[in-house]
Amino acid sequence: MQYLLEFLGLMAVFSIFIVMPGADFAVVLRQSIVYGRRAAMMTGFGIGLSLLFHISYTVLGLGLIVSKSLMMFGLIKWAGVAYLVYLGIKSFREPGFQVHEIEETSADRPPISAWRCLATGFVTNALNPKAVIFFLSLFSTLVRHDTPSLIQFGYGLGMAAALVAWFSAVATFFTVKPIRDRFIASGKWFNRITGAALVGFGFRLALARAVD
Repeated sequence: MQYLLEFLGLMAVFSIFIVMPGADFAVVLRQSIVYGRRAAMMTGFGIGLSLLFHISYTVLGLGLIVSKSLMMFGLIKWAGVAYLVYLGIKSFREPGFQVHEIEETSADRPPISAWRCLATGFVTNALNPKAVIFFLSLFSTLVRHDTPSLIQFGYGLGMAAALVAWFSAVATFFTVKPIRDRFIASGKWFNRITGAALVGFGFRLALARAVD
């Protein structure tokens, strides 16, 4: 019963966290419109794998080390900032849509690789040092110190599954044809708005600070 209550407490807080729009949401949204449902879902799966990565080092105690080390925190932070700004500028500079469905096999419009989508989701989330602080504070507040590591990893699997399910729902919603067509019709403006959003998330990340 103790473990069930801990897990429900974690999920209650985490469910609020995952629906808040952020860089992950912006990336999945863009993948949905530009490349289609499968690409967006694979991107969401990559984000879920990154969450397991964050939780793994949190459970092992490495999260505390990273959060206390200004050098390590800074390296991760600025790598994340650079990646988000890169994605944003790339999006902003695109002239319009060349909508690729991942299932397409035409020679002139090769599909985006599933591995590339997976990597995009993983890197976008992994290079966010705020996740270090979030999971460290979440687990230290809601999980007892004597809870076995294996149980804590189980909590992480449940949270990752919830995150993947959420982004799968996002991908499904935004690839419904009438909705997707509206975004496609916006052309350059969609590229500019999502590009500006990603750059903005990069600048917001640049203001993140390690735990004192």
